[in-house]
Amino acid sequence: MTADSTFHHGDVPETRAPIIEMKDIEKHFGNIIALAGVSFDVRPGECHCLLGDNGAGKSTFIKTMSGVHKPTRGTITFQGRPMSFANPRDAMEAGIATVFQDLAMIPLMSVARNFFMGREPSRGRGLLKRFDIDHANAVTMEEMRKMGINLRGPDQAVGTLSGGERQTVAIARAVHFGAKVLILDEPTSALGVRQTSNVLATIDRVRKQGVGVVFISHNVRHALAVGDRFTVLNRGKTLGTAKRDEITANELQDLMAGGQELARLEGSLGGTI
Repeated sequence: MTADSTFHHGDVPETRAPIIEMKDIEKHFGNIIALAGVSFDVRPGECHCLLGDNGAGKSTFIKTMSGVHKPTRGTITFQGRPMSFANPRDAMEAGIATVFQDLAMIPLMSVARNFFMGREPSRGRGLLKRFDIDHANAVTMEEMRKMGINLRGPDQAVGTLSGGERQTVAIARAVHFGAKVLILDEPTSALGVRQTSNVLATIDRVRKQGVGVVFISHNVRHALAVGDRFTVLNRGKTLGTAKRDEITANELQDLMAGGQELARLEGSLGGTI
């Protein structure tokens, strides 16, 4: 390895069964083949990074994993059983949570309200049922503390948090509600150095809790900081999967950039790339 990391990389033995396994996944949109036989799996306590440049097929693949798309061909096995998700809620109820770049949060609403949005705890019965704000506040403060975020209070507006802190709220929310697999779609792409470090530290904490993390990125350095395995996509195909100690940053970058194709272009341009 060429990149040092202060993050914990636990031993994820190959004998440990994957939580989810995608095998030979194809996805066609009419005559367009978005995925052409992609295989991928993630194990408990592992961060498996899915890397690729724009147009590589990353978004289509995670939408297939999370129930947005049904595969044209291929199989999905979840906790050892063949599975077909009818929709994203079906996948979410099974334990597959996706944190997209837009985060689906309301900036003017409190952290606690955002944390429990759609899953509000209630107190009372029948017409007297109401949002249990005390419970929501206590849980939110505790979960954020676990993730290393010190809020001024649970009523603090989400819009006052940094981008990294909002990512942490979304991740903490997913884990609290039972995520077994956490899919993170480019969580560091729009963040500064400090905010990125906070998000990577959050991923590390989640992994230690036994959650399988799928980290989608085009940033090799960020992936190397927390990744245990790395799979590279290019034009809807898998170029390879490697463990942390089997590949260097330069090799990963080369795969993402097209490998020999880029080398030929660099040669024709006099080594200016």
